[in-house]
Amino acid sequence: MEAPLSTWPWEKLGSFKYLLYGLFVSKVMYSRYQEDSIKATWCLHVLILCALRGLIYQLWSSFSNMLFLTRNRRIIKQGVDFKQIDKEWDWDNFILLQALMASLAYYTFPNLVNLPIWDLNGFMVITVLHVVFSESLYYYLHKSFHGSYLFKHYHSLHHSSAIPQPFTAGHAIFLEQILLGAVIGVPILGSYLMGYGSVAMIYGYVLVFDFLRCLGHCNFEIIPHQLFLAFPFAKYILYTPTYHTLHHTEMGTNYCLFMPLFDVLGNTLNPKSWDMHTKASIESGKNGRVPDFVFLAHVVDMTSALHVPYVFRSFSSTPFSTKLYMIPLLPLSFLAMLVMWLYSKPFLNTFYYLRGYLHQTWVVPRFGFQYFLPFAAEGINKQIEQAILRADRLGVKVISLAALNKNEALNGGGTLFVNKHPNLTVRVVHGNTLTAAVILNEIPKHITEVFLTGATSKLGRAIALYLCTRQVRVLMLTSSTERFQKIQKEAPAEYQKYLVQVTKYQAAKHCKTWIVGKWITPREQKFAPAGAHFHQFVVPPVLPIRSDCTYGDLAAMRLPPDVQGLGSCEYTMERGVVHACHAGGVVHSLEGWTHHEVGAIDVHRIDLVWEAALKHGLMPVSSFKD
Repeated sequence: MEAPLSTWPWEKLGSFKYLLYGLFVSKVMYSRYQEDSIKATWCLHVLILCALRGLIYQLWSSFSNMLFLTRNRRIIKQGVDFKQIDKEWDWDNFILLQALMASLAYYTFPNLVNLPIWDLNGFMVITVLHVVFSESLYYYLHKSFHGSYLFKHYHSLHHSSAIPQPFTAGHAIFLEQILLGAVIGVPILGSYLMGYGSVAMIYGYVLVFDFLRCLGHCNFEIIPHQLFLAFPFAKYILYTPTYHTLHHTEMGTNYCLFMPLFDVLGNTLNPKSWDMHTKASIESGKNGRVPDFVFLAHVVDMTSALHVPYVFRSFSSTPFSTKLYMIPLLPLSFLAMLVMWLYSKPFLNTFYYLRGYLHQTWVVPRFGFQYFLPFAAEGINKQIEQAILRADRLGVKVISLAALNKNEALNGGGTLFVNKHPNLTVRVVHGNTLTAAVILNEIPKHITEVFLTGATSKLGRAIALYLCTRQVRVLMLTSSTERFQKIQKEAPAEYQKYLVQVTKYQAAKHCKTWIVGKWITPREQKFAPAGAHFHQFVVPPVLPIRSDCTYGDLAAMRLPPDVQGLGSCEYTMERGVVHACHAGGVVHSLEGWTHHEVGAIDVHRIDLVWEAALKHGLMPVSSFKD
């Protein structure tokens, strides 16, 4: 049986809970257009304040997830996983609750609407009231909620989030947030009743309150220890992220709201608080743990650029799709693109742990369309080269190149960098061997004929050579007889007859297994017979327009279930799923292979890499059922 006031009244409404804000909007609109005045000024202020509060939490969340800025300042090193993100999905419930509480206060004290805009004395009064009432009241309530019954039935939900985040500050049950509303409301109402209330005071107090809560939950140390060396008493006035994180990792200490002074008076101060803060501050300028594996990704387009944890954590935790509410952010995405061009250095985007090894994703600051601009090739290669050399200096073992970063026309599948720097200790991997293995293992064993587009590409070549040794007839679509013959000569003499050059899509009108390595138009798809299946390794995927055919997924693999700290999806992939080239780098790292995997795919290693991937718990995710 649930404890009283442990669930939210609008819990079953889901996203429709935001319609409750319509009560405030309708009140404002009614006063403006029906009464020809804005008597509902209070409701308007509540709406504006709710928006500003949400913005503060979002900006702090974005900042804390900018790993390229905060990675060396992180207190708890693990990443936020999908489980925690889902738990904290409705973190903003308290903003709606306190908006409703504010409307109740308005009807109880109607003169609130007549507050002056500014009163300097009010700021001093509310500060005193906060210290005397809010800090002590919160300390008492917080300590009480760590008692056996209250913690088990109420406060344990807040502590179920392993990694403190700004959104974690709002993650609590209904009763706790009612009491928190009282903690915030006492100084505001007290100032009003004493005659010192003002609109600016309410805005300032509430927003500073939220700012400081986010500060304590941000999980990276931003306050320099030099501040407390210069002003020793300041450490009793203002808590730090390290101080509050200790409350989450070693419960029973550090109960204060914002002022450690109350923990000192209550004898609940964690003795490690200042030493840990000093250590975290001093070490913030040093590089942390060196990753064992790096996946060098790139931005695809303007909209997918928003699919990163430091924009909207919830959006990045689900497979990418274009959302209407993201469209207004496109100008910001364009501005970010310009900044990235100027910055021109790869930055850290995500990380996770697998089998105790640290895996990171770095992003080359270039958008997809730039890879097809001839004059941009040199600059892009320079940035990829810088990332490889940086990984080499740090001691990274394997760096894997994503999609366009290993484009054959751009750098020969990574060959350019290996040849230019023959003494690299980091292994450069394109991961295409596992990509080929994933595609080949999707094809049913009884198939005797396939149609292959992109047949002379790196992947197309490997797929054709592998299938012909299985005595599968491969219709290779290419207009270049020279390229076809070159590939055909690589096959053993007895299997060369299984490789057939075709120059038109009509040649595949009776073939039900299409392997698409080059984008095909809806018109070209019409040449496939009914019941055909489109396997594909083309980016972007082909449009699924044939209702009488089936379409395979891009080559991908699911990471083992023991992966830790993974909280964002890789582009359109499901949770815990990565592109096969990413997985290929993971396998290369886990196996400890010491060779570079660049240039042409070694067909003889396809089965070896596939078996190694399965051995380490990676699983294919193809939805194709024969």
